[in-house]
Amino acid sequence: MKIKTTVATLSILSVLSFGAFAADAINAEQAQSRESIGTVSVGAIGTSPMDMNQMLKEKAQEQGASSYRVIEARTGDHWHATAELYK
Repeated sequence: MKIKTTVATLSILSVLSFGAFAADAINAEQAQSRESIGTVSVGAIGTSPMDMNQMLKEKAQEQGASSYRVIEARTGDHWHATAELYK
């Protein structure tokens, strides 16, 4: 029983800690006070804007960014978005 409680607690903590380090989308005004660390781009066929935002967020997190700002987005059959990353 103690093992189940420990595993459940660790699972909850890992979800909470993952959310604590998630990159946030910011606007141009907020970006002025932050340090740029590069850019990332994503593209997909037949996806939604929310999916593209999630892809950018994941790439930003992989690069160690605390926030990102979308600087380019194209729609149509093939979606493409580029975001600048910030510390």
